Amino acid sequence: MGQYLKRPFILIVLAGMTALCFIPSCSDKGQSNELKPNILWLVSEDNSPFLGCYGDTLALTPNLDRLATEGVRYTAAFANAPVCSAARSTLINGMYGIRLGIYHHRSAHPIPREFKPYPIYFRQAGYYCTNNSKKDYNLVNDYDCWNESSNKAHYKNRKPGQPFFAIFNIGESHESSTFPETVTQRRESGAYPLESRLRPEQVVLPPYHPDLPEIRQEWADYYDAITLMDEKVGERLKELKESGLADSTIVVYYSDHGGGMARGKRSVKESGTHVPMIIYFPEMYKHLAPAKKGETVDRLVSFVDLPATMLCIMGAEIPEHMDGDPFLGQEETAPRDHVFLYRGRMDSRYDFVRAIRTDKYRYIRNYTPYRPYGQPYTYAENARTTPLWRKAWQAGKCNKVQSIYWELKPGEELYDVEKDPHEITNLVNNHEYADLLEKMRNICDIEIISNRDVGFIPESMYSVFAGDSTLYDYAQSYHYDLEGIKAVADMAIERDSSNIGNLIKEMSSNDPVKRYWAALGAVILKEKALPAKEKLLELTGDMTPEVRIAAAEALGYIGEQEMAVEILEKELRFDEKKDKYIYVYAANALQYMDKKYMMQLIHFLEKIAEDKRYEYACRTTGYLAGELKE
Repeated sequence: MGQYLKRPFILIVLAGMTALCFIPSCSDKGQSNELKPNILWLVSEDNSPFLGCYGDTLALTPNLDRLATEGVRYTAAFANAPVCSAARSTLINGMYGIRLGIYHHRSAHPIPREFKPYPIYFRQAGYYCTNNSKKDYNLVNDYDCWNESSNKAHYKNRKPGQPFFAIFNIGESHESSTFPETVTQRRESGAYPLESRLRPEQVVLPPYHPDLPEIRQEWADYYDAITLMDEKVGERLKELKESGLADSTIVVYYSDHGGGMARGKRSVKESGTHVPMIIYFPEMYKHLAPAKKGETVDRLVSFVDLPATMLCIMGAEIPEHMDGDPFLGQEETAPRDHVFLYRGRMDSRYDFVRAIRTDKYRYIRNYTPYRPYGQPYTYAENARTTPLWRKAWQAGKCNKVQSIYWELKPGEELYDVEKDPHEITNLVNNHEYADLLEKMRNICDIEIISNRDVGFIPESMYSVFAGDSTLYDYAQSYHYDLEGIKAVADMAIERDSSNIGNLIKEMSSNDPVKRYWAALGAVILKEKALPAKEKLLELTGDMTPEVRIAAAEALGYIGEQEMAVEILEKELRFDEKKDKYIYVYAANALQYMDKKYMMQLIHFLEKIAEDKRYEYACRTTGYLAGELKE
């Protein structure tokens, strides 16, 4: 895939080394007399570059600011996916999750056994590998890849003289840090000051958040969480120094994805994917540094590159199946011209998005334009910002910019991130950017096709197509007509009523995935899909449940709401032979039906919400039942 391979970016702390091993170059082992470094990764959760060293004047982060003055600070580091498990699944394998079918949040679909997690390769290179302690990799089997993985795992347990690779996960800045009960507990325990360090009126709100006192307070609480996270980083750095390993340790800090406030985490925009990254190189390894102490590095990097980069530093071979390229070491590659970003199901909500970020622009392709950006996530509802923002919008108290989050998405977006850092002004229809738009479209197409992107297949079909093998193996075969399916999907998201004839034709395809996307094209067209009514009625008897669900939702928009609700209710009836994700698709479709036809379903939906067999569907049905009772 050459230049089109993107890499996930994770901040890493390479921990000290006292081993007497020699490190060869990536390609020519045994010819260097350089000692192998220990490697320590310090990974914080849910924070964008809200740090003093990144120019945030509201942030109190002295430890990370100090690390930045002693190391190098990356300005263009990105998580490939904007939620923890999807970001980590790309990282742990050094492969894009959309190739393997493990980019949906906590999905855990089987992958080929030959694609091993990177700690296995690190251990083969002689490293003692520890994880303290979060996994969340979306792997069915983690291959027992760590020497230690627990909240007690530590590099100090290695054999004398053995180099180590260690991760410490720091959760203090997680999304949940601003939940009222968490804030109360932390203030009572002394982890936060008795009152937020920042006064709410000092907070500088992003333009997409309404100016409400509660939202300002939540932002102030979030900055207290960032400060607490910085303190934990400082404790680990102090521990490293006291162990006598700081002088032989490369330290890399990063966040697992963007910030925990609403429209941050889960969004492929800057606020959800841009992460801080600082790497410290001690004197022993300063020749590996891409810049001098205290300087910045502007090259684009992403998480998928990290395993390959670490293997290069260790002097080990990079497995051919890894998608990333090393950005440090003797085998350092030329800077990439873009990073590839993606998202799928988050919690119980599907949102199929692919994106390209260059040094200046971001292109987004929304394959779920029939859903708003702000789908209701049960977990996020525990915060203050999300429900208050929605209520303000429903009451007509949000301006145009603040309302975008709750409205249906366009099929495409293009932003000049340099001029428009909050990505407010969509340039897709600006003729001055026509050539750039076409270029970005082509890059996105190349990424999708070259990676054999499995995102076009409904998640509930994965096991059907994988059979006794894996979805990756299926997608690599001629059976997966990715180009043909993508053509139908691209036509569907155009929201062009002149395509209805071609969509109707595709509704008769022998390929159930094409039928599914053709039906979604009718969902996107809503009332303009009326000419497809007869065919949609036929599809409600399709042998594939995902097609039936899409057809039912489409019928709901052309005057058949009652019928649509009846069909979706049937799809929600439990059957142990059904894939559990079918219920998620059905529940999501039901969410957008006319509520007057669903009042009799309250008891049914509440029962589903309590039935553990439904897993993620429980969250949607529970939310929907609550809506109906209001």
